[in-house]
Amino acid sequence: MKPEEDAFGQEMYAYYKGKEVFEIVERSDGYMDVLNPKVYFSDYEAWHPLEKKAIELVKGRVLDVGCGAGRHSSYLQKKGFDVLGIDISPLAIKVCRLRGLKKAEVKSIEDVNFKPDSFDTIIMMGNNFGLFGSFKKARRLLKKFHKMTSENALIIADTRDPYKTDNPAHLDYHRFNKEKGRMGGQVRIRIRFGKHATKWFDYLMVSKEELEEILDRTGWKVRGFIDSDSSEYVAIIDKVGK
Repeated sequence: MKPEEDAFGQEMYAYYKGKEVFEIVERSDGYMDVLNPKVYFSDYEAWHPLEKKAIELVKGRVLDVGCGAGRHSSYLQKKGFDVLGIDISPLAIKVCRLRGLKKAEVKSIEDVNFKPDSFDTIIMMGNNFGLFGSFKKARRLLKKFHKMTSENALIIADTRDPYKTDNPAHLDYHRFNKEKGRMGGQVRIRIRFGKHATKWFDYLMVSKEELEEILDRTGWKVRGFIDSDSSEYVAIIDKVGK
């Protein structure tokens, strides 16, 4: 990744250095959200109850996909877990290391290439089920996850039901996606920070029904869900035989 494309990492590093910063998420239809990056650095006490419940289910050797500034990995490391954080952003991984995360690698979700039986738990927190990008890509990567995990492995994935909204801009986007043969919650976005901007990428949000459809015949099955009072939920996903 070119430095000028690492907008997320630039943001993480600036916040780590004590600067007052914010993140812009730009969608392909021009819709924008402004986010405060402090959530990426939050301690356990400040986490949403959803995250606190989910993190207690972690077991064994852990892969944190899209670890950002490393808040979940760092918490698990302090609890004695053997955890590896991966992120596509070089500067985000630098921040993880500066914050004391022992095992952190620059790697995208598409480039995971670990040996069989490498992990017992894969966490995809902070809405990171979205990193699967699309229905087809999610199924391909889930099969890859199946090969590199232990017999009774677990995926803990945070996402949002995109259809739990009355925002006209979101509803229009769902319709646009479906007309193009995409999933309704398959958003094309990029991150902007200052003069920096990431490349456009697909980010996938799904209903529970869609999530279970994605998992079908991938070697994974939903054990249950942790719900919130919003559209956000966590799926607890068990490894099963294909």
